[in-house]
Amino acid sequence: MTHAKKTSPECPFEKRFPSQLERDDTFFMSLAYNQAIDAWRNDEVPIGAVIERDGEVVALAHNTVEAAHDPTAHAEMLAITQAAAAIDNWRLEECTLYVTKEPCPMCSGATLMSRLKRVCYAVKDPNMGCLGGATDLNELPRVNHHLEISAGEVMKEECLTLLQAFFKLKRSVEDTAGD
Repeated sequence: MTHAKKTSPECPFEKRFPSQLERDDTFFMSLAYNQAIDAWRNDEVPIGAVIERDGEVVALAHNTVEAAHDPTAHAEMLAITQAAAAIDNWRLEECTLYVTKEPCPMCSGATLMSRLKRVCYAVKDPNMGCLGGATDLNELPRVNHHLEISAGEVMKEECLTLLQAFFKLKRSVEDTAGD
């Protein structure tokens, strides 16, 4: 069965160009935000992820679910795979994941399984987020690894605006296509 290609509205957001001099949470979240814009421009839900280790980017990714026809092709999953390959170790113990939206159950599980040191996400997801939104896998008593979590502290408004605009514009395009 073939599916018609979905059409997303043009992305009205500009990428950010943070200074390379201060590699803080805002710097890395800006790079994740840029990945989210790339996702939108590729007709994907605009979620971006970056993994950092010792102040250096070891992975950059955005959702590719639609293009790959793969429900596991979330930004976080792709970034974790890239980071493990880059450092030649599946244990990402000294790495921080920056992601524009709280990870879903699958991605939250992957953050724990990969032994990430920290996850910093911009927008909480009360419906599907599993690092504090709908539930918190990090707080399960039998989990053998726990993450440091920074939730909604960095670029929350920018990332929320991007996500909300995408879905609002997408619905309006779909509504006019049905006329």
